[in-house]
Amino acid sequence: MGGEFDEREAALTELRKRLDDALANAGLTKVQLAARTGRSRTTLQEAFKDGGRIPSAATVAALAGKLGLSTEQTRELLQLRRAAAGETDVVPVRDEGLGKPIERWNPHDLEVHPAGTTTIGTSLGARAQRVLPSYVSRAHDRVLAEAVAEVFEGRSRMLVLVGSSSTGKTRACWEAVQPLAAEGWRLWHPYDPTRAEAALADLDRVGPRTVVWLNEAQHYLGHPQAGERIAAALHTLLTHINRGPVLVLGTLWSEYADIYTALAAPGGSDPHSRARELLTGRTLTVPDAFDEAALRTASALARDGDPFLADALTRAHTHGRVAQDLAGAPELVRRYEQGTPPVKALLQAAMDARRLGVGLHLPQAFLVDAATDYLTDDDYDQLTEDWAEAAFAALARPVHGKQAPLPRVLTRPPRRPAPSTTPVPASGSVFRLADYLEQHGRRTRRNFCPPASFWHAAAEHITAPADLARLADAAKRRSRYHRAAQLYCAAADKGDLSALENLARMREGAGDREGAERLYRIAADGGDMVALVTLAEMRERAGDREEAERFAHAAADSGSTSALKFLALARLREEAGGREEAERLYRAAADWGDIDALLQLVRWREESENWEEAERFACAAADMGDPSALLSLARTREAAEDREEAERLYRAAADSGAADALLAAARMREAAGDREEAERLYRTAADSGDTFILVELARRREETGDREEAERLARAAAHNGNTSALVELMRRHEETGNREEAERLARAAADSGDTSALRSLARRPRAAEDWEEVERLCRAAADSGDTSVLVELGQMREKAGDRKEAERLYRAAADSGDASTVLSLICMREEAGYREEAERFARAAAHNGNTSALVFLALIRKFENREEAERLARAAADSGDLNGAMELAQMRAEAEDLKEAERLYCTIADSGHTVALDHLAKLRPAVAEKYKRYGLEDTGALAEPWPWPDPHVTARGTECKAPRPEPSL
Repeated sequence: MGGEFDEREAALTELRKRLDDALANAGLTKVQLAARTGRSRTTLQEAFKDGGRIPSAATVAALAGKLGLSTEQTRELLQLRRAAAGETDVVPVRDEGLGKPIERWNPHDLEVHPAGTTTIGTSLGARAQRVLPSYVSRAHDRVLAEAVAEVFEGRSRMLVLVGSSSTGKTRACWEAVQPLAAEGWRLWHPYDPTRAEAALADLDRVGPRTVVWLNEAQHYLGHPQAGERIAAALHTLLTHINRGPVLVLGTLWSEYADIYTALAAPGGSDPHSRARELLTGRTLTVPDAFDEAALRTASALARDGDPFLADALTRAHTHGRVAQDLAGAPELVRRYEQGTPPVKALLQAAMDARRLGVGLHLPQAFLVDAATDYLTDDDYDQLTEDWAEAAFAALARPVHGKQAPLPRVLTRPPRRPAPSTTPVPASGSVFRLADYLEQHGRRTRRNFCPPASFWHAAAEHITAPADLARLADAAKRRSRYHRAAQLYCAAADKGDLSALENLARMREGAGDREGAERLYRIAADGGDMVALVTLAEMRERAGDREEAERFAHAAADSGSTSALKFLALARLREEAGGREEAERLYRAAADWGDIDALLQLVRWREESENWEEAERFACAAADMGDPSALLSLARTREAAEDREEAERLYRAAADSGAADALLAAARMREAAGDREEAERLYRTAADSGDTFILVELARRREETGDREEAERLARAAAHNGNTSALVELMRRHEETGNREEAERLARAAADSGDTSALRSLARRPRAAEDWEEVERLCRAAADSGDTSVLVELGQMREKAGDRKEAERLYRAAADSGDASTVLSLICMREEAGYREEAERFARAAAHNGNTSALVFLALIRKFENREEAERLARAAADSGDLNGAMELAQMRAEAEDLKEAERLYCTIADSGHTVALDHLAKLRPAVAEKYKRYGLEDTGALAEPWPWPDPHVTARGTECKAPRPEPSL
């Protein structure tokens, strides 16, 4: 017994020693650490002092995260804590439920990129394993560690790492969950039979203490049918009090994150509204390159014997792209650029297929047929009979023993009965393009339109209707209308009725209304509700109301709420009795679950001041997940000074998930003098995690003098992506002369990705008198990822006479890849009279993919040196920049070189940017009209008239999907 006690004491002593060392290395006081972790000072003192209570696992994880410890160090601390607490047995793991214990996962099965050659296990039956290189912790790892610390405390969290391919996103997620492995957490990776299907089917079964692994989250959130439902299910999982704690981790390429978080255009569709809400405050950027601190750490690990890092640093020490090098990215690109013509042709066909919408698995027959027109005539004449086999063999060889450019893959056999509508997979071998080459292709070939062999091979060999429809969309955007029609037909023949609608819309747009209506009727006969509604609208426009209503009723009988609303609008257009019938139809749409219909009914009841009926409809909308009507009613009653009713409605909205309603109710309680209830509501609102509420509460606490609580709330908001409260607190401390505290808060904001506070401090009048202080703060901002500050630092060194250091900083700014930083640098050098240097930076940026810098410089010089501006615009256009091509085309048109302007406009439209057609129409109306009707040939020339293809779809008869509900009265 004594021996066991001694071991526990030794473990506790070692735990406290390591915490003390980490605190000293971080340069923090215990008071500062308490503020950063949100722990009380008593809890911190207990964790560090001899004789104090053993800290909880949540406290240890929180301390480790704020002290900047690595995942391995955090795991060691948690093991020491468990030993000190006498928790030597393995934490019981549930046998039921989703996923499996984290320690049983192989990181490569979770798509962590391998590094190095395969190491075979000790037994003959062992699965081949690959050793991972040592892990280098970076700024984003601290945010991940804080998220893990929060789930230790019982709060659910979600973080999606956003960045380029092969930058270490997935490895960072894997390292972050290791402390959870010691506590018996499970990990679930939904992927079978497809990622979206698995997630949608089982997200409601996720239990507490589970990591949900959404690597390449575009396969979940971007799924055309299931994406929004998956986002809604994830939101429910994260906010349901009885299902946590859970940790949802995902990764996304930047271009996908931009798509899902972009606000919809006014009046336009909003296909990713739920995904946008889910991702708000839950994304974390992973930089492309290691910063200086990470490079120093990597170098130390290399010196300590890590062969992978030692090898990667020989190539990546200057540009810092260590993660990409470990994943074989530079070698993949070299194999592509220096490959034989057949190798390059196959890779280009694969790149174009992926960027235009074909799924991960590319059929061999498609790649072989598609590749032929990517070859020059001379290269094609030199092909041997076995050229394809030799090229595929070369592309299957891995780089550095890791990834291959285009390896053959095995398709998993279906484990669940497939629906009858599921397409039959392509027969024969299939291949998958390496992720990095896929992204390289998206970047370098974004303006390239595939040749004829590509479109022909797609129509012949691609079998998935969704892939065919996406390719058709891509062909249409590039004005290859005859190819788009061909591919829509192929998709329709394989059961995609929406492709039939798209083909019908093309014919309608070309003026063939009769042919379009015939296609809509075929789709409608197949039970397509959208086609039925479209036919109703076409018949309505033609003045055939009887036929219009017949189609609309058929759609309504199949459950189309848009058809009911169409009929309602038709009734409203009638002078007598229209409103009553319209309301009846809107009620029917509401009974089908149409929230828009419910909201319209609420508005009508508000107009007639029928508050009881308005509330009933608003509650129904809230039950469907939209409490906005209740919130609107509450505000209306508050404006009418009916405070009691307003507060009741605010509480009802809050019960339906509207966190800002809680805040409004709390304000009303505060105004009524009920401070205790107001405080309870404020805290409940803060617990919801809504960053705007947290910021508002932080401001209120600051105003009442409770600065400790204000900072805790501000940090909580920053952890969820909103640093405005921290920045505001920083400014208040700075104004009161407490610069040390102001800088501490500014650095905390920078740790969460907002460097504006550090820049603000550097620009203060007091700081401006001390160049060393300014430079120190600017360098801190640069170390936190704000590359634009490098330009300011360069200016400082230049003013101080250190031209060499200034040049180095300018080059670093130009190499940063940040467009605004580069443009600021170019503008600054141009204004200073260093025109040659400005152009050098612009060309360097273009070489790194930022061709907008050349266009920017061309616009600066346009009004003083037309020839010089045109030369720069042409350089941008030659680099694939469409804005440069557009600017050049306009210059040529102004110079009355109409033929060249026409060629440039067609080239731009050829790349999918139809805005060029508007300019072409003004320049050459007849050419533009022909272009709009027939598009372009595969060669890029204006197309001649071509016959419309007819799909081989037979009418199956319209079937009602469900009985039409009687309207609720």
